[in-house]
Amino acid sequence: MWITRLLITLAVLAALAAVYFWATLKWSYSSGERAGWVQKFSHKGWVCKTWEGELALVSLPGSAVEKFNFTVHDDGAAQLIQQAVGKRVTLHYEEKVGLPTSCFGETRYFVSKVTINPDIPLGPGVSLPAAPSAAVNSASSPSPGR
Repeated sequence: MWITRLLITLAVLAALAAVYFWATLKWSYSSGERAGWVQKFSHKGWVCKTWEGELALVSLPGSAVEKFNFTVHDDGAAQLIQQAVGKRVTLHYEEKVGLPTSCFGETRYFVSKVTINPDIPLGPGVSLPAAPSAAVNSASSPSPGR
């Protein structure tokens, strides 16, 4: 009789734990986007391997760099981020609160979408292309005979 009660109690506790894990992984406390340069990205962990990265955020030239640490679970997004290391990107993330272990990731910020930004903004409405064009205006260049 007591063994049956013990098994029922353990089954109920296991079901409650499963519902809690499912709810914390599906529910987001917040979501948003951060833009900056990916400066570090690695596959880490002894047992639970997760993709962990660091985004350098610079709001204005000459200001102090702020770092945004993030976790990636999607292998497709991880491949895009690997290709974008050193480039300016926009990361869409969801903040997950209440995960009980670091097995799901070292941070609360889980990246789900990556956009590579080719232009470098200098201010509102002003940007420079990341790769300037090699074409030179022939009217402004001096002619060889002059």
